[in-house]
Amino acid sequence: MAGQADNRAPYAKIAAHYMELIASGQLQPGTLLPSIKNLAEEWKVSTATAEKALRKLRNEGLVRGIHGIGTEVLDRPASMSSGSQRQDRGRRTGSSWGQGERSDSHKAAVVSAPAEVAQALDIEPGADVVRRSRVYRDRHGIVAHSTSWIPARYGKLIPQLAASERLTGGTSLQLITQVTGHPISHRIDTASAHLLTPEYARLLELDPDNPLAEPVVVMTAKFVDTEGNIVEYGVDLGGPGRTWRTESEVST
Repeated sequence: MAGQADNRAPYAKIAAHYMELIASGQLQPGTLLPSIKNLAEEWKVSTATAEKALRKLRNEGLVRGIHGIGTEVLDRPASMSSGSQRQDRGRRTGSSWGQGERSDSHKAAVVSAPAEVAQALDIEPGADVVRRSRVYRDRHGIVAHSTSWIPARYGKLIPQLAASERLTGGTSLQLITQVTGHPISHRIDTASAHLLTPEYARLLELDPDNPLAEPVVVMTAKFVDTEGNIVEYGVDLGGPGRTWRTESEVST
């Protein structure tokens, strides 16, 4: 949530700062980062902490060390993000956006559920559902076209779910949890490669007369609450040239 304490370790805060500058384009490929000594002085940390921050950036594939010169920002293939990753970010940082991301083209309506959506939400085909869509972008272009399908009963409880504007007061999942009192207990994720269809090309704002040869990544996430209710089914269509990337802690 906004205003919550940032309890990350100092090296992680430094690394996150430079990740944001790189993702937003404020630090272009080829730019040299401050030296370990300068980083330590600027952030008032030890040189070991500053070195650990740079190591994290190297591990992320954002920079490389050049002997005798310094640490250089790299250009790298842009990644996509999924609904499940946005949920994780929102819970961890209070914001569902990735570094350098923004969203636009927010649209919402109550529609009849297509067969695939009805099956995912465990409702009758043709039953009313709230369809919310938006486009996530960064400096490279479209990150993903994202659609959330929500059973109509939640739209009746939360009218703004069916409004074509960015939600206020939290994400759809957070708003549903607040109203029902039932937190999200688990989710089911899928990822697959699909050939580019005319509909996908339209959603990704591509030229239909010059279709891509390579497939696009389609990711889905089904969110289930503590009562076993499926409260949302998300479908994310990855932008051209995007790859899916995730990171998790490993205990040994």
